[in-house]
Amino acid sequence: MPTYAYACTACGHRFDAVQSFAEAALTDCPECQGRLRKEYGSIGVTFNGSGFYRTDSRAGSEQKKDAPSSSKADKPASAAPASAAASASS
Repeated sequence: MPTYAYACTACGHRFDAVQSFAEAALTDCPECQGRLRKEYGSIGVTFNGSGFYRTDSRAGSEQKKDAPSSSKADKPASAAPASAAASASS
């Protein structure tokens, strides 16, 4: 369940509340019964490093070039679909 930050517009009291997505937003300050507002800040996910493309895609594509590719010629004949084998025998 997500954690939401609230601040009172009257007294300035700040607190966090764990609520489900289906729950309604809080409206009354627990300290002074004043009006609350939701605070929006930075997200809870951070991406560290030099970047997605440089660390994942480029390194992976170089390794794929060196790896042998499999083709249909490498597969044994017994791997043919059953429907093709049935039509060939009739």
